[in-house]
Amino acid sequence: MIWHTVRYLNPERYVRHGVQNGHQTFLFMDLVGFTALTAEQGDENAAEVAIRFYSHVRALLPDHCGEEIKTIGDAMMVRCDEPRQAIALALRICHELGEAGDFPPVRIGVHTGSAVSRDGDWYGSGVNVASRLCSAAGGGDVLVSDTTREAAGAARWVEFGERQLHWLKNVPEPVAARSASATQCSHSRRRSLRKLAKLVTRRPAQALSLRHSEVTG
Repeated sequence: MIWHTVRYLNPERYVRHGVQNGHQTFLFMDLVGFTALTAEQGDENAAEVAIRFYSHVRALLPDHCGEEIKTIGDAMMVRCDEPRQAIALALRICHELGEAGDFPPVRIGVHTGSAVSRDGDWYGSGVNVASRLCSAAGGGDVLVSDTTREAAGAARWVEFGERQLHWLKNVPEPVAARSASATQCSHSRRRSLRKLAKLVTRRPAQALSLRHSEVTG
């Protein structure tokens, strides 16, 4: 399988060290098939879908200490105070948009890394990686870097898939990430998604596998 992404600075210096000073956690998300939707339904209808998408996400941000950074087209960038809150938010977005039934599939990349704030925006490798992970994710997927997963701590409320190493263009080292999904063991899935940040427990690292990725553009 080929994962499409663009570029990325080496993430290895952030792995297995938790959240360092100056590191932030970012989510990038967009709607899969939005270009085709625009061509089929027209600009105005597509714009309405994007606006409703943004509105839905904005309503969830206060519950997860999230801050909207910017939007462009069908894509949105969010920063969270804590890695575990970012994972919880990403899972909740995918779950609720999927239940709504009238949105294209959303894909989300989550990464914790260095970044600096300038004039209301954020810059740095942490931002770049989150954006590229979004590009690498499939529709309806939440792709979480191992940096974020380890900073948040493994937990009963989330299941992580097999560790995959994504080989990216012009990057000498692979980027480790896993798909994430909410567990089904709680009484109320929606309620559990709101409480993800409070239920953190550590679990052992899982086996390693390799996945080769190429870049377009």
